[in-house]
Amino acid sequence: MFFLPSIHAKTTRPNILWITSEDNSIEWVGCYGSKNAKTPNIDQLAKEGFRYLYCFDNGAVCAPTRSSWITGMHSISNGTQPMRSGFEIPESIKFYNELLQEAGYFTSNCVKTDYNLRGPNGRNPKSFWNYSGKVYAETWKKRKKDQPFFTVYNIGESHESRAFGDHNDESIDPQKMILAPYHPDLPEMRNTYAKYASAISKMDALVGQAIENLKNDNLYEDTIIVYNSDHGGVLARSKRFLYSSGIHCPLIVRIPEKWKNLYPEGKTPGSTIDRIVSFIDMPKTWLSLTGAKVTENFQGRIFLGHDTEPESRYHFSWRERADERFDNVRVMRDEQFAYHKNYAPFAPNGQYLAYMHNMKATGAWEKYHQAGKTTAVTGRFFRPRPSEEFYDNFNDFHNIDNQIDDPLHQSKIKELKKELRRQQLKYFDSGLIPEEMRNRIIRERKTTVYAFVRDPKLYPLAKYLDYADFSLERKKKNLNTLTNGLSDNDPVIRYWSVVGLLLLEKQAKPAIPNLKKVLDDQDEIPALAAWAIFKAGSEKFASKWMLDEILENPEHKMLANVLDWMDQGSFSILAQIPGDKLPKRGLLKDVVNRYQARALN
Repeated sequence: MFFLPSIHAKTTRPNILWITSEDNSIEWVGCYGSKNAKTPNIDQLAKEGFRYLYCFDNGAVCAPTRSSWITGMHSISNGTQPMRSGFEIPESIKFYNELLQEAGYFTSNCVKTDYNLRGPNGRNPKSFWNYSGKVYAETWKKRKKDQPFFTVYNIGESHESRAFGDHNDESIDPQKMILAPYHPDLPEMRNTYAKYASAISKMDALVGQAIENLKNDNLYEDTIIVYNSDHGGVLARSKRFLYSSGIHCPLIVRIPEKWKNLYPEGKTPGSTIDRIVSFIDMPKTWLSLTGAKVTENFQGRIFLGHDTEPESRYHFSWRERADERFDNVRVMRDEQFAYHKNYAPFAPNGQYLAYMHNMKATGAWEKYHQAGKTTAVTGRFFRPRPSEEFYDNFNDFHNIDNQIDDPLHQSKIKELKKELRRQQLKYFDSGLIPEEMRNRIIRERKTTVYAFVRDPKLYPLAKYLDYADFSLERKKKNLNTLTNGLSDNDPVIRYWSVVGLLLLEKQAKPAIPNLKKVLDDQDEIPALAAWAIFKAGSEKFASKWMLDEILENPEHKMLANVLDWMDQGSFSILAQIPGDKLPKRGLLKDVVNRYQARALN
C-alpha cells in the first residue's frame, strides 16, 4: 500500500465526491432497468463512468450500514448491528475519515452522521470531519489552496419518510406503477409507489446539482464521483430486510480521463462491471485511491485502482433489531444465489414496526391480510418464517420462490452454508448471543463487544453456531438434548435451548416443567420460554405468567415482541392490561392499541 506525504497539488491525487442517496435499491434507478422511476442524471453518470452490476449492502438499514462504513468493519464484529445500539468500540479502530485527514485530505460530510457507535473517552467519528453541515455547495471551498478533498454528499430525498402521506404528484400515474409480486394490488399500494417514484426524481435532480457544483468550480475533471444508495428500499419488505430489494444497490463510479490509470482493468467509460462489491469494500477502496494508510481493522477488499485485490466470490449480509423489533438473520450469496438463515424464524418479517407503518401501503397491506384476502405469495410477509431460505436471484429477483428443498440446488446450498459459517467465524459474529444478554454481560465485565467476542473462552463461537443450527432443526429427536440444555451453566446455551423448544411447539410438551424453571432466568430467556410453554399446550399457565410479568414490567421489550408475534393468541392477555399500566409510547402501547382496533372491527 503506498502512502503519500500530507501536502500535494491537486493534480497529484484525485478528489473524491461520494454521493449517497437514502433507501433505494437498483429497482428505482433508470440505468438498472427501473420500471417506475426516471433518473436521467444518474443515467448520464453511468454513461460516463462504470456501472457495477453486483453491489450489495451488508446491513439493509442506515445506522448499522454507516457503522460498517466508518470503521471498515462488519458491524457484527463490534456489536453495532442493531439499530441505535451505540456500543463502545476500542480506540485502536481507526475511522476512514480520520485516516484521510492524516493523509492530507480535506474531509467534509453533508450531512449524515448516524454511525451507531461511540469511541472511548468521547472519541467520535463526527470529530474527524473538517466540515460537517448542510451547505453542500461550499464544502470543498473551505479547504486550503490545492488541497485534495473527500466529500460525502448524502441525499435524503429518497428516504423512507418521503413515501409517507398522500401522493399528489400528477405527473406520476399510480395506475402505471409496476408492483412487486409480493405486494397486493391495492390503491394505497399504488399511491405509495407513485409517491416514492416522485421522491426518486427529486433525489436524481440533487445528484445532478452536486455534479453541476463540481463543474461550476472547475473540479469535474479532477474528481472521482461515486454514486450509490445506502441500502435498498423503500416499501415494506425491502429496507431492513436481506432480500434483493433490501441489499442490491446501485453503484456508479466516474473517473476523469486524467486518472484513467485507475480504471477497472480492460474497461472503458460506459462499461458495466460484474465484480461483486460489498459495502464493506468501500472505505478501504477510498483509502487506497487517495494514498492513505489502510489499518488492519478494514475488512473489505479494494475493488478499484492500483492496489485492486482479488474479487470475493461471495457477499455477506446480516440483520438484527430494527427499532424495538427483535430479529436475527444472516445471508450468504453470490451473483445469482442467496442462502438465508433465520435465527429468529418465530418472528414474521411483517411484524409491526411503527415507522414502516407510516406508509399507507403497509397498513393497507396488513389489513388486507388480516381480512384473509392475501395469497400464499402476498401473505407470506406476515407469517412466521422457515429456518432457512434459498433463492435464485437471476430468475427470482423478488425472492418469492424459496427453493431450500430443491434437490437440484443442494450442492450450492451446502457451499453457501459452509461459506457463511467460515465468515461468521472470521468476523467474530456477535449475534449468536441475543442483544439484551449481550448488553448485560458487557456491562458486568466492563469490556467491549469487540473484545468479548474475540476471547474464545468467553465466546466459543463455533460451539454456539453448532448449537444454534441444532436448535433450528425442529426435530423431535432433539427434545431431550434441548430440555437438558435449559439447565446449562452457559446462558447462551439456555437461550438456544428455549428457541429450539419453541420451534417444536406441541412436540415440546414433555419439556414444560423444565421450561417453567427458566421463567426466573434473565434477558430474553423468560419471555420466549413462556411462549414455548404456551405453544407446547399449557396456554392458561403461560398467559397468566405473561400478564403478571407485563403488569409488573411494562417496559419488557422481549415480552412486548412476543405478545405481538402471538397475534390472536395474545388477545385475551392484552384485553386485561389497564390503560394506566401502559407506557405513554413504545411497542407495548402500539400492540395494545392495534389489538383494540382489531377488536372493534
